[in-house]
Amino acid sequence: MSQWIGRTFTSDAGWNFLETIVDIGNRMTGSDGEREAAEATRDALADAGARNARLAEFDVQGWTRGSSSIEAGDTTQDCIALPRSPDGSADGELVDLGYGLPDDFEKHDIEGKVVMVASNVPSYYDRFIHRREKYYYAVEGGAAAFVFRNHVEGCLPPTGSVGTEEDPIGDIPAVGVSKEVGARLARRWEGDDVTVNVDAEIDDATSQNVHAELGPDTEREVLVTSHIDAHDIAEGAMDNGAGTAMVVEMANALAEREDELDTKVHFVAFGAEEVGLDGSSHMASVTDFGGIKAILNNDGVARGRTLTFTTHGFDELDDAAHEVADQYGHPISTIPEQGPHSDHWPFVQWGVPGYHVMSETGDEGRGWGHTFADTLDKLEVRDLREQAILLTELAVYLASDEFEVEHKAPEEIADALEAEDQAAGMKIIGDWPYDE
Repeated sequence: MSQWIGRTFTSDAGWNFLETIVDIGNRMTGSDGEREAAEATRDALADAGARNARLAEFDVQGWTRGSSSIEAGDTTQDCIALPRSPDGSADGELVDLGYGLPDDFEKHDIEGKVVMVASNVPSYYDRFIHRREKYYYAVEGGAAAFVFRNHVEGCLPPTGSVGTEEDPIGDIPAVGVSKEVGARLARRWEGDDVTVNVDAEIDDATSQNVHAELGPDTEREVLVTSHIDAHDIAEGAMDNGAGTAMVVEMANALAEREDELDTKVHFVAFGAEEVGLDGSSHMASVTDFGGIKAILNNDGVARGRTLTFTTHGFDELDDAAHEVADQYGHPISTIPEQGPHSDHWPFVQWGVPGYHVMSETGDEGRGWGHTFADTLDKLEVRDLREQAILLTELAVYLASDEFEVEHKAPEEIADALEAEDQAAGMKIIGDWPYDE
């Protein structure tokens, strides 16, 4: 055992792959860069020894960012369009709703107004409110436009999609502004008319998922996943180049331990995650969930040393993560709640056992993620290697005959979402899949 640990701790496979894909440039859904990164992932998995490395294409809506601006007074303020924002302009009175909590929208008349909200939620609030939820509260209230203000200092306007798979183009123009621009807008022009301009091109496009396998050719399988696409404004090193680099590093390590696998390990690097989990939703739509033993989804790893595992109420997954972490003396934390915002979710929402693996950063919210600052220099190769050792051991355990976890009924997942006060937000953005 110690030999594979030593080789993984000194391996350059994952980090070299990470450098390759961040240097591609734009990996936006449906772009040539996303395709190039997918091909590089396929080749890296094949080089690791995984079999049947391949691409599986699917149709998506393409969205290409143009220039955007906010006209306030006699000034033009910097902003960037949010993916799936419609092309066009809208004007109205600027209203700053602070955090943009549900009560904030209920207390204000926003009909015909330009609504600005922050990208975070207050520490006293009991749940995270996703950007798309805030956007659709604005849409439901009849707002003319939506302004998403970053809470992180550094003149960094945030990006992030606002549409859904069923309604892929948002109803009103949507832009992100930096914390500094947001503060200026609120101080100087709240209550005044402003104009939001978005230039974007929408067309048909193609994305792809990357697949490969290791271990015995069993009917059941463990999915080890990530997403390869990234927002076009940055390198996408943390979100989610590091996640796919982790999959590549794990494939190299698991190839050495293939004879220990009792169940097939199926690697998947999804496309089109950043525009609404399109790649994983596509795979879920053609997959027999009964054949999936567990999912180990890497989205947000290596940003810090301590891993976090969202376990979605599966006690066996919680126990397995702690057992492996204790074996290696590596810090982790587990979160038992539901986490409906990455590529595990199109499967977990129907009761498939799954982890969302991230890492603690000490920052509130996304930190550098979804900004120009999501760059390779924020990551450390040591964290990638250490976490690859831990996650490889966990994957071997999940694939062993010793480990079993029962699927849940979809009603159990729905009830948990209701109990955690997540259901209302999912319903407003069209992400609630259950019959009422």
